[in-house]
Amino acid sequence: MSEGLVLIPTYNERENAELIIRKVMSLPRAFDVLIIDDGSPDGTAAIVRGLQAEFPGRLFLEERSGKQGLGTAYLHGFRWALGHGYEYVFEMDADFSHNPDDLLRLHDACARDGFDLAVGSRYIEGVNVVNWPMSRVLMSYFASWYVRVVTGMPIRDATAGFKCYTARVLRAIDLANIHFVGYAFQIEMKWLAYQLGFRIKEVPIIFTDRTRGTSKMSKGIVQEAFFGVLQMKANSWFRPLKRVVR
Repeated sequence: MSEGLVLIPTYNERENAELIIRKVMSLPRAFDVLIIDDGSPDGTAAIVRGLQAEFPGRLFLEERSGKQGLGTAYLHGFRWALGHGYEYVFEMDADFSHNPDDLLRLHDACARDGFDLAVGSRYIEGVNVVNWPMSRVLMSYFASWYVRVVTGMPIRDATAGFKCYTARVLRAIDLANIHFVGYAFQIEMKWLAYQLGFRIKEVPIIFTDRTRGTSKMSKGIVQEAFFGVLQMKANSWFRPLKRVVR
């Protein structure tokens, strides 16, 4: 068993599932992988099951009924990881928009440099996004600017979904009271870690848009993020969190 577990939610990712699993398994440092599949009708889960015999004790699969959302998939994975004793828990997309090689750098930020949460950041060193239309780059960039203005949280890439959590962060956050499921989920988790006083490091990455499969972005996800940030800030006024004493 590795000390690190990579959580990869999937929905209709048969074109990417085997490739991303094999890439993570080929890294020079051992990471276990948990696929959380939301009943993909394209047979993604069957592909993962077929690979489990090849990677015994390192590749795991949790199947859920129906498309329940990114946030709930990660919450399921967090609880699974804590229940199985992992020290470092990673979030990563299945579509290679996150480079698996960068898992090593996120892990180093926490395991070697002592940070509690490492964020793979597209915007800490300029704008490092490949193959996105300019409209989406601007939307993402200004979304993070908006989060900084409203919350005061000093994170350049507030909507980033490529992260390494230490187990102590996940144990300190009340996972049962996470409210959001899309981009706002990614913001909410960082916001709670920041409020609790954990040390957060942004690690520069290059984000490359998917070349296989289809994006899960929707108008509702964007709206949830916009209004969710206001709600999170208001909640912090009325129900402030006690900072964790290191």
